[in-house]
Amino acid sequence: MTSEQTIRDVLPRDAIPSIDDPSFGREYIGDPGDEVIVVDGDPPRAYPIRILSYHEIVNDAVGGRPVAVTWCPICWSAVVYDRTVDGRTLTFGTSGKLADDALVMYDRETESEWQQPTGEAIAGELAGRRLTALPAPIVAWAAFRERHPDGVVLQPVRGSADPGGPSPSEVYDMTPYERYADGSEFGLYGMRGEGPRRSWKRDDLDAKTVVLGVEIGDDHVAYPIDRVAAAGGVVTDTVGAVDVLVVADEGTAAVFEDPGLEYELRDGTIRADGATWDPTTGESDDGRRLAPVPSRRLFAFAWQDAHGPDAFYEGGADR
Repeated sequence: MTSEQTIRDVLPRDAIPSIDDPSFGREYIGDPGDEVIVVDGDPPRAYPIRILSYHEIVNDAVGGRPVAVTWCPICWSAVVYDRTVDGRTLTFGTSGKLADDALVMYDRETESEWQQPTGEAIAGELAGRRLTALPAPIVAWAAFRERHPDGVVLQPVRGSADPGGPSPSEVYDMTPYERYADGSEFGLYGMRGEGPRRSWKRDDLDAKTVVLGVEIGDDHVAYPIDRVAAAGGVVTDTVGAVDVLVVADEGTAAVFEDPGLEYELRDGTIRADGATWDPTTGESDDGRRLAPVPSRRLFAFAWQDAHGPDAFYEGGADR
């Protein structure tokens, strides 16, 4: 934890309950345009932001690998982590704290506390350790269903199908979160009107510009989705020693290793080297596959809190 970090107690521990025994099905309670976090599996799994906004953490296992699908509504931060640390499987809950307005998770095995956007343990037995982020593209629900007809989606744990009670779609109402995302204020003050009002001292990016953050070794670069979209939806760059391809289109956000091809995003697919590639999985119609790169989708202010004002892609020449 850096000395500049501000830790604030906001709610009791587990007041926002994680989902620890998730179930999946074919039907989704929300809208076609709703965003879902995709975890590759057999079959692929979709975790809707609509449901995560009310639970923030899903402890799951995909293909035998323990994962935590995490979401901070204040930071608009979506990250999937491996739950294994030093051979021990951790189970995460919400601590009720914020660190620089970001969700602080805790693990129930050691009670260490972890900042959600960075995956760093900021207090407790495991302080200083970092969780391993996993590739997890974000797409619209309709795109997920079209690209993965065999895919399954996280089912709600609240609401009732009975006429006398609120339905799951009513319980998992995104209106307050969308109101926050569309507003000018950010942080806890912007979400709940509590704490100090934050300022933003730059003109090139809005505090709530949505970015895709890539961390490789000691190098950290965030790609504003609007800049990638303005460049045709695909950008190539180098982070650390890895050449990357960043894809950001309406309803899609993902990062892959770049094998040095020329890319064009057309009709929701990547065209390169005579093949058509799925922007979610990186699979081509001739059997090749781009290697996915872990990334995190979040607001610019949260990335800047963690990595400073210079850790953003500006466009132009590769790094």
